[in-house]
Amino acid sequence: MEITEAQYQRIKDCFPRQRSNISLSDLQVINAILYVAEQGCKWRDLPSRLANWHTIYTRMNRWSKAGVLNRIIARLQQEQIIQLGAVMG
Repeated sequence: MEITEAQYQRIKDCFPRQRSNISLSDLQVINAILYVAEQGCKWRDLPSRLANWHTIYTRMNRWSKAGVLNRIIARLQQEQIIQLGAVMG
């Protein structure tokens, strides 16, 4: 499951302002997080084509602690981009 650029534009206000020198876009990060959730795989098993697993995990963890991840998932559901069952298994 991946969201498109057009779908991302509908939810981009949920994301925190990016700091300078960020190598991955928020869209890349959320798609990698959705991949792990959908596949049920370990972070270390994230395909390198998506990104370095540790980079994704670190940002996901920061977003989770700040409540950002909950806002993103809620908006994805509100906009009918994903269904909860698709992410939570």
